[in-house]
Amino acid sequence: MKLRRARTSRRGRIEIIPMIDVMFFLLATFMLTTLAMQRLDAVHIDLPRGHARAMQVEQPLTLSVNRANQIFVNQQPVRLDEVRAVVTNLLHKDSNIVVAADDGASHGVVVQAILEARKAGAEHFVVAVHRD
Repeated sequence: MKLRRARTSRRGRIEIIPMIDVMFFLLATFMLTTLAMQRLDAVHIDLPRGHARAMQVEQPLTLSVNRANQIFVNQQPVRLDEVRAVVTNLLHKDSNIVVAADDGASHGVVVQAILEARKAGAEHFVVAVHRD
């Protein structure tokens, strides 16, 4: 006589739907927490009227290299060995240098110009690109 087992063994399955529910709950919690951290209760203030000189807006220093591998600092043509001296004279404290290199410019010339600007004390560079 053959007896059956009271329990049949089944393979375990990983249910993904409860995991998705938990992930959505965490996403909603983090979104609400981030919104709660913002200060939305700003005080409305009517500032007094007065006459003052307009503040000068600092333009960033521009280091450009054209297709003919000519180097320009703020539209002023310079040679590679002059870049350090010109950047030292024009560089303000904590200012960015915008690197605008032509698509056909030599990579080596652009890198050498950036390295010369770094020797002059520049630390922050921003690469200019054309948006499509």
